[in-house]
Amino acid sequence: MIIAKTLEEFDAALKSLGKVGKLGLVPTMGALHEGHLTLIRRAVEECDAVVVSDFVNPTQFNNKDDFNTYPRTLDSDSSLLEPVGVKILLAPRVIDMYPEGAGIDTRVFDLGGLDQYGEGPRRPGHFNGMAQIVTRLFDIVKPDFAYFGEKDFQQLAIIEYFVENLRYPLTIVRCPIARGEDGLALSSRNALLTPEQRKSAPHIYEAISKAPSMVGKMSVAEVINAVTADINTNPMLETEYVEIIDARTMKPLTDWSQAGNIQLTCAVYARPVRLIDNIKLK
Repeated sequence: MIIAKTLEEFDAALKSLGKVGKLGLVPTMGALHEGHLTLIRRAVEECDAVVVSDFVNPTQFNNKDDFNTYPRTLDSDSSLLEPVGVKILLAPRVIDMYPEGAGIDTRVFDLGGLDQYGEGPRRPGHFNGMAQIVTRLFDIVKPDFAYFGEKDFQQLAIIEYFVENLRYPLTIVRCPIARGEDGLALSSRNALLTPEQRKSAPHIYEAISKAPSMVGKMSVAEVINAVTADINTNPMLETEYVEIIDARTMKPLTDWSQAGNIQLTCAVYARPVRLIDNIKLK
């Protein structure tokens, strides 16, 4: 595996591979775990060569403390990737990704209104910053396939939208949420949990897993209230929101008849760590 820390090194690494049939990309912000490896192994299986990016993107953090405390573990990341079959680990400098200046990108994207709900109002600028880095990676790597996990459900819908809208010649591959044996959605932020919080965090999935059986038996509002109350029974957890949404538009629903594909999404604090999860309802 070649580790490229500049765009010049990446170009040289890509050329060294020779003619590649299907090129896959797995964008990450590092701090790799089994959830990332699930995506990466699938990419290695389905593509002739795979590039993994490892870059903590400053433009998608609306909270500077969150950006500053986000784990940066390039050495351990590279040791995880070496035996998996990744050809190139792209770990660029900020100036490579944002030539206008350190963390400056003036591009504003059409996100189809999908950013108006859920995480959008709660994390201003996050999705536009995500679009900035993802399109930059697409332009640099020029992959045929790009792999993203469904844990970031709203992000994935937005990526699919702008890929189609901007006519990128690539395929977005959706990958199911990777979970620990206890049900907790795997996330780099899990490493920031205290041992006590880590024991409590699986209660999030336990609570939302009850929701599918409630569909049609209770109103949307009643299900939201029941799941929220269930999560909050754990003293280590504090629900920021539980929403039941149209999986196509991200718009919150008030009645089960308003959409054919329905998802429950949530954000929960194990202070100060913020965890997100989701589950299909219909």
